[in-house]
Amino acid sequence: MDSGTLTRLLRQLFQHPACQSVKSRPLSSSSCPSRRGYGLDLKVPSRQQRRSFLTRKASSKQKSLEENGMLWTKRGDDTRDIEEELRTYPLVTANDLCNRRERPKELKMLTREFIDDSLYNPHYGYFSKHATIFSPGEPFEFNNIEDGPAFYRLLGERYTQFEDQLDAVKPDDTRQLWHTPTELFRPYYGEAIARYLISNYKLTLYPYHDLIIYEMGAGNGTLMLNILDFIRDIDQDVYHRTKFKIIEISPSLAKLQRMSLRNSMNAGGHIGHVEIINSSIFDWDTYVHSPCFFLALEVFDNFGHDAIRYDYKTGLPQQGGVLIDSSGEFCEFYSLHLDPLASRFLRVRQAATREPFKTPLGPRWMRGLRSAMPFQSAYTLPEYIPTRLMQFFDILHTFFPAHRLLASDFNHLPDAVPGLNAPVVQTRYRRRTVPVSTLFVHQGYFDIFFPTNFNVIEDIYRAITGKLSAVVSHQEFMGRWAYLEDTETRSGENPLLTWYKNASVLSTV
Repeated sequence: MDSGTLTRLLRQLFQHPACQSVKSRPLSSSSCPSRRGYGLDLKVPSRQQRRSFLTRKASSKQKSLEENGMLWTKRGDDTRDIEEELRTYPLVTANDLCNRRERPKELKMLTREFIDDSLYNPHYGYFSKHATIFSPGEPFEFNNIEDGPAFYRLLGERYTQFEDQLDAVKPDDTRQLWHTPTELFRPYYGEAIARYLISNYKLTLYPYHDLIIYEMGAGNGTLMLNILDFIRDIDQDVYHRTKFKIIEISPSLAKLQRMSLRNSMNAGGHIGHVEIINSSIFDWDTYVHSPCFFLALEVFDNFGHDAIRYDYKTGLPQQGGVLIDSSGEFCEFYSLHLDPLASRFLRVRQAATREPFKTPLGPRWMRGLRSAMPFQSAYTLPEYIPTRLMQFFDILHTFFPAHRLLASDFNHLPDAVPGLNAPVVQTRYRRRTVPVSTLFVHQGYFDIFFPTNFNVIEDIYRAITGKLSAVVSHQEFMGRWAYLEDTETRSGENPLLTWYKNASVLSTV
């Protein structure tokens, strides 16, 4: 890659001090994006910059900020003084910015709000404007593929063909392309979900209720079509009583889902069964009294998280945010006063979890030893807590009291930014993945996705909704509900299972 071209790109995307160290980071050698590829092991050297939280000599202004519970963190190569901005800039939410067409300046945001704005802003958000979901064309004939590596090579060829076709219409060096298990294993992945739905529906609800399915974040609409095709072919009685409702925050993806439905060979039959609701689940205000199934597949990872760091001496938490100055540069800050949502999450987690959970503080003896050592930071690295996910459980409990949840997502992610439960932050340039070491980057051009601690999340789900649940590995779930012969290669390897070793499934029982 021409170094001058790469430098110009990185100057555009990583124009803030927090990102400058990324310029020297090597690109992934793979042509296939790693986004949502549960089992893709893309070897990217881990050279993430670890930022230390340095303490300034307190000025009178700084002491005033500390008295008001506001602290800001300073990078060693950053000499700016942001005390005045921190005191005067307004604190805004992603909703406050939803009508803005330009990336904001001269304000501050909590970490979860910055993530939501970066991913979902209607005018410059990642999913609204820059993300493209890979479609492999005809389904893979796994029984005719030699083995796992042969499937990987074939997938790479399909990626190249797909992006060549897009470039023939509109070339784009910064196209954000990623894949989902629904697309890679079409239609077999969707058929496994459909078997789960039919079995549980007929066991508990049929014939007294319709089969009502909500899917949140439906991508291209492929899962919807695969499920409806399977139900129609297997059980006409159930199909006639099936209603499929998609809740999609992205206008462009909602439009794409409607096109997929219209262009489907079975559109004539399916259209009467489908409703596409272009809205955020967090704006939902309609009470659904009927029993329903709620699908949340590969969506928890993009929910906004709050950054919480802890004082090693006192153990008290501090809530993180980002200040965006007049030139669009980012500076991380922490508040001694937690907002109600973050504070509630910590209380619910403490009360609901059945087993001890990990925090950045570590054991007490380790803290004492650390405090006795020179040149140690007074604060932990951040812990990223899934506050939006807790809000989602609130919505299920309040508006979908008779729901049954089926959720699947990452339980572990490599090459994450520093911190506990930290996200992977990455973009693409010329069909190569470029990971970075901070989530405070140019809004809209970077995917920000988190692992999910299913042990903790299951306990919080139970506490909020009052429902029983179970967590299994993706391999266990597919082993029960998929016809594994359909995705088995000639060598006996099964990519449907081997590509999903870092995924778990949460279901209501």
